[in-house]
Amino acid sequence: MFDVLAQSALFIGIKENELTDIFKRHTYQILQFNKDQMIVQSFEICDRLLIVIEGSVKGEMIDLSGKTIKIEERLPGQPLAPSFLFGKINRFPVNVIALNQVKMLSISKQEFILIMQENDIVLNNFLDVVSSRSQFLASKIRFLSFKTIRGKLAHYIIQLSNNNMLRVVNLPNAQQEMAELFGVTRPSLSRAIAELEDEGCIKAERRDITILDYEKLKKYVD
Repeated sequence: MFDVLAQSALFIGIKENELTDIFKRHTYQILQFNKDQMIVQSFEICDRLLIVIEGSVKGEMIDLSGKTIKIEERLPGQPLAPSFLFGKINRFPVNVIALNQVKMLSISKQEFILIMQENDIVLNNFLDVVSSRSQFLASKIRFLSFKTIRGKLAHYIIQLSNNNMLRVVNLPNAQQEMAELFGVTRPSLSRAIAELEDEGCIKAERRDITILDYEKLKKYVD
């Protein structure tokens, strides 16, 4: 567990032997979940810090039309919803589901406060993580605000290209995973890719996307 935590953004800069000493002084639990098991439900009270130790999980929400929208995956060393541990409405924002066999480290809110009071590095790391998560969520809201699939796809490709710094980008996810991320069906996503190709914006070869006309592609985002 400690070699994973040593690479975690929350505990970066703290040696494994120091982590061992920290957790000797504080109470924690190791929770295990099977594939497809619900780890937390949306609106469940967030009164503990959960960190993935083994396996991976996904966060997803259901929109008003009943579609499931995949928010993101969390991998070993990554915490679940750290931004929601504090505040007046401290509830998990999405459903979190195990993608495989998963082990989670669970630390109560009060115990984690004690750890941050004892260690400035953990406190600073936590503030950095919360700030980064807020920036990610702001970007996600902008992404979900696009009304068309082509708009979402254009925005996604432009982000991968680092705002046109790269002419060819590689899609990190298969089309089914992208469809879940966009909250659409796979055929609808395939159709949107074909439409952008027909309009001369991109050329798609499996996961490789070549940007042919950046300005035309950018119009879908503007």
